[in-house]
Amino acid sequence: MSDRIFGAVGVLLAIGFAFAALAIEESFLSDAVGPKAFPLIIAAILGLSSAVIALKPDAAPEWPSLPRLAEILAAVVVMVLYAQFLPVVGFVIATAFAATYLTWRLGSGLIASVVTGVGTSLGIYVIFHLVLGLSLARGPLGF
Repeated sequence: MSDRIFGAVGVLLAIGFAFAALAIEESFLSDAVGPKAFPLIIAAILGLSSAVIALKPDAAPEWPSLPRLAEILAAVVVMVLYAQFLPVVGFVIATAFAATYLTWRLGSGLIASVVTGVGTSLGIYVIFHLVLGLSLARGPLGF
């Protein structure tokens, strides 16, 4: 039963996400694809995967233990904080901190997590901003 509820919530979330994406105003200077394409792709993937979960639930789902649920909640809090701090500190810094925390909680050592977080942040910045020319949130340091 919990899988069906989870799947139904995911489908509703995907529908809401699609409506929000369709409400994005396009600038006359936007590229051929436009700003709506990526959010609509994410909404479609979320909707399809949630529908599969709702239609083919696990026969005997196992819920995580309370400490594991607390870790999941902490990861959600980190992602919400990431979204809040992204325009304030910029893409590179916010992504480095979020990626560092998440890789540390996934089991990497602290040093490896810092290297992975900073490397992920800089790698994405180089690919998306410098190579592809996409605009990313600028922080107080200008990047």
